[in-house]
Amino acid sequence: MSTSSRPRPAGVRASAATVLAALAVTGASLITAPAAVAAPGDPDVVIHKVGFPFDNQRNQPLVCDFYLSAFNFPEDPTPSQRISWTIDNEPPAPRTDPVATGEITLAADGTGHSTPVAPENAARLPDGEYVLTWRTVGGTLEEGRRSINVNCPPAGLAGPEGAVPAGAGGLAMTQDFAPVAGAAAVGLAAVGGVAYLRLRRRRADGAA
Repeated sequence: MSTSSRPRPAGVRASAATVLAALAVTGASLITAPAAVAAPGDPDVVIHKVGFPFDNQRNQPLVCDFYLSAFNFPEDPTPSQRISWTIDNEPPAPRTDPVATGEITLAADGTGHSTPVAPENAARLPDGEYVLTWRTVGGTLEEGRRSINVNCPPAGLAGPEGAVPAGAGGLAMTQDFAPVAGAAAVGLAAVGGVAYLRLRRRRADGAA
């Protein structure tokens, strides 16, 4: 008695192609998605925890006590440049007077930093979300803005340290997300896709 396999419906083949294409696009986006940072070499002002090296250009948006560092501004500018900055409550919180203001004097090498940021008559900013706005004074106009999340530990407790800020959980997506990690994510997605396709085919063939 001869046996023959039942032809798979065209719908199953179409679904397989659609799913695999979607997995490929998703995996590629995990690897190639750009980080929302200034281009290397562009003038910029970043946020640093107090105690973090002045010359490190990494931005630290989750802080308690912090200061501002400026990089990549023109060397020996004529006229001389300085940076004026303000910190306001992040919308939708009401924006009235700035929470804090100040200036950064740039050195001859185009860098500079502020003292620890705090409002008048206070040691630090209250916990909350803020927006930093800065612009140059004198010379070529440069300006920018950054979000700041002030989150201080309760009195007597040390704050979290490390490259990944403490948060509510989930995957921490940073610019340190390496291609190797991206390839692993694509592999996991592909395995899930193959299992899904096999299940669809079994159902189409009448298997349990």
